[in-house]
Amino acid sequence: MALKPLQDNLLVKPLEGEEMTAGGILLPDTAKEKPQKGEIIAVGPGKTGEDGKRIPMDPALKPGVKVLFKKYSTTEIKEGKDEFYIIDEDGILAIVE
Repeated sequence: MALKPLQDNLLVKPLEGEEMTAGGILLPDTAKEKPQKGEIIAVGPGKTGEDGKRIPMDPALKPGVKVLFKKYSTTEIKEGKDEFYIIDEDGILAIVE
């Protein structure tokens, strides 16, 4: 992967949502909502505070961790056929265990 997040940003690969409703209706790609769950691929070093010192990211946010994030807090990136999101630390809502 050639993408390395800066500051307090995370590179997240979205996890696909359900393709079929509970009633058995198959959803086409155009009808699906953007996923709000993903797996962290890379983590930035943290942001710089007003005093010039680095404020490290939450240590629980590391590659391989699955997270829930705010619906409209993402920047979409395409790398070949793969889709990724860049999300700042404040856009992460929870860790999925």
